[in-house]
Amino acid sequence: MTCQIPAEQMREYKRTARARWQMEIERRKARRERAWQLAREAAALLKDVYGVQRVVVFGSLADPDRFTLWSDVDLAAWGLTSTNWLRAMAAVQSLSGEIELNLVDVACCSPELLDAIEREGVAV
Repeated sequence: MTCQIPAEQMREYKRTARARWQMEIERRKARRERAWQLAREAAALLKDVYGVQRVVVFGSLADPDRFTLWSDVDLAAWGLTSTNWLRAMAAVQSLSGEIELNLVDVACCSPELLDAIEREGVAV
């Protein structure tokens, strides 16, 4: 058995579906902008307070096509020390309660991850 949807009802469905899709695009754009703002704040903190020489964003934030409403911020840092890495990670994570921030110390990550960071990352 097939069900015919009246033309006017179908037009209304399509109109509201487009509106919902546009709202999602705008929300994703705003979240991505906020994520970049947090990445820049974290990079400044790491450089100013913890003496980090270089910070790179990698993962979904570095690729607009992969960033979603649930994406986090992945950061890699060069120059953390054995005495400050834990405090630096905690400081970065405390910058936001809305978007999760993750920090990777490149001195102790896998060669495969470091290669991906170098290849796809964006310096901040």
